[in-house]
Amino acid sequence: MFWYLLIGAVVAYLTLSALLPAWRRIWVFHLRALWCLLRWIGDRLGLRALRCRLFGQSYEPLTGPVLLRQFCEDMGPTFIKFGQIVASSAGIFPERYVIEFQKCLDRVRPFPFSEVERILVTELGDDKAAQFEGIDPVPLASASIAQVHGASLHDGTEIVLKVQRPGIAARIEVDIRIMRWAGRIAAWVIPDAELANPVAIIDDFAHTIREELDFRKEAHNLERFNEIMAELGQTRVRAPVPHWSYTTARVLVMERFHGVRVDDVETIQARDIDAEDALVTGLRAWFQCVVHYGFFHGDVHAGNLMLLDDDDIGFLDFGIVGRFDDRQRRLVTDYIIAFATGNYRKLAEVISAMGSVTTDLDLDAFAADLEATYAPLLTLAFGDIQYAKILPEIQRVASRHRMTMPREFVLITKQILFFDRYAKLLAPSLNVFTDPRLIVGLMSDVQKARSHLV
Repeated sequence: MFWYLLIGAVVAYLTLSALLPAWRRIWVFHLRALWCLLRWIGDRLGLRALRCRLFGQSYEPLTGPVLLRQFCEDMGPTFIKFGQIVASSAGIFPERYVIEFQKCLDRVRPFPFSEVERILVTELGDDKAAQFEGIDPVPLASASIAQVHGASLHDGTEIVLKVQRPGIAARIEVDIRIMRWAGRIAAWVIPDAELANPVAIIDDFAHTIREELDFRKEAHNLERFNEIMAELGQTRVRAPVPHWSYTTARVLVMERFHGVRVDDVETIQARDIDAEDALVTGLRAWFQCVVHYGFFHGDVHAGNLMLLDDDDIGFLDFGIVGRFDDRQRRLVTDYIIAFATGNYRKLAEVISAMGSVTTDLDLDAFAADLEATYAPLLTLAFGDIQYAKILPEIQRVASRHRMTMPREFVLITKQILFFDRYAKLLAPSLNVFTDPRLIVGLMSDVQKARSHLV
């Protein structure tokens, strides 16, 4: 009788696993994790190297970063999205993982065009879906959450269609539960886990990716950015205008931009574009959003920043935005003033107020370490500064003093890292912290913002 009950329980469990997506996903996670473990063991025993020699193949050791990157790619869009965040988060994750996960940036496979057509009809209805003409079946971009296609409206207006991946919302919820469970295990295993706080990283990722799932929020963000640019008098900086009558939670229709990516150096040089001026203008507008409105683009990678054919600067993809309340804006302006004036004691106090301190903080020692890390920013050309090394060093300074860096600080610094890459490509002599076009305007913006926050 026992064996009958056991077999029945196993059959029931397997049946439920086949029928319920959450259980299937958990099975997939464990099986792929087991496969990675077996591959790692085989590599350590020399079996992979032996097989490569027998078949005349090149051999590369399976390191932890390589295995984890391959695991994320096998697990699909949610895990790839997390891998992309790792790739752009130097200072939060170990450098070897950041470098390896750079390979995740273009590894999201497009879904079939037939699914795009089906989703458009489901979301908009037959009549509205029929108003799109000349939809290009080849996507302009394929990302973890959605893919983008070029098209036109019936009146000839050029647009882009951003269509959410089928079934992605349900899969993300299951994947987040799995990630949170894995984060708890990591917190138990990793030394100094209270500083790494992997569960908090997963929770922040969950909040961000859920925000991205409702394209109506992104449409509001596009409108808000354009409103801010108009209020600031920034006539050369804009975001695509959304078409609300065709926009739902899963479909976003917006103006199509024509131009060149900010990292396409050859095209920019061929068109004789004043890239340094455009970079200064875009960076100034981004900082103004931070200090005046506490609202800013939170993912300014090269695919999201364009030099447009009409000489404007275009910001794309507002799925991730940063928002500060008045207290956070006050701290950010204090931070900028303290840094620009070289007041590292004040800088230490501001970062301490921003972050989480687990022990009594020696402010003088913290200030001295900050000075050693930050001082090059005020003396070197922007193109000579190794920002990819500075953020990890700031993180090491924080860990040395038993504190965690605040999410707001990391999000802002990540965007500066992006601008750093563009400066190295387009304007290597520019220093954002000393260039008069930026520093005079920025300090004026900070003082103005402070007058309204006090």
